[in-house]
Amino acid sequence: MPQFPSPPDARKKPCNTVSALQHERWQRGAWLFRDDTLRSLEFLLDECFRVPGTQFRFGIDGIVGLVPIAGDVLAGLLSLVIPLAAWIRGVPYVALVRMAANIAIGVLVGSIPFFGDVFDIVWKANRRNLRLLHRHLREPRRHTWRDWIFLLLLVCGLGFVFALPILLLLWLIRWLLRL
Repeated sequence: MPQFPSPPDARKKPCNTVSALQHERWQRGAWLFRDDTLRSLEFLLDECFRVPGTQFRFGIDGIVGLVPIAGDVLAGLLSLVIPLAAWIRGVPYVALVRMAANIAIGVLVGSIPFFGDVFDIVWKANRRNLRLLHRHLREPRRHTWRDWIFLLLLVCGLGFVFALPILLLLWLIRWLLRL
């Protein structure tokens, strides 16, 4: 097994080779989770193009979404970098779930032909997630109630969507039995 040079702080204190390699591996990938890299990713996915003569911006998330299924999945996978960075930085789990919900909404609705692509352009899940990350890093625990309200409304909305067909089916059965 080749020996890699130890990172500077690993040389100060004795440690085994495995933890030094893990530390170096982490340092090589840490650039991905820096604020400027996350901002560049958000800009690329949600805002890099502007409609001439307007202030309306969109990114490659809406363009890649035109490719059926694979485009939305690819954009969703790229969008996972921001919640991963938030998790590494210690953002509360409720905010992480909200970030995952933002991505899931974008991917699921985005998979609907044409309407979903327009929704992706307007929804801007990456911008929402980057703002959530910065808000929770600036003022930890202060905005958590907003996340809980968002998730409560989301669960109620999903409950309604799933309950509506069942209620309609029960109403139809009751109506048929009256005939």
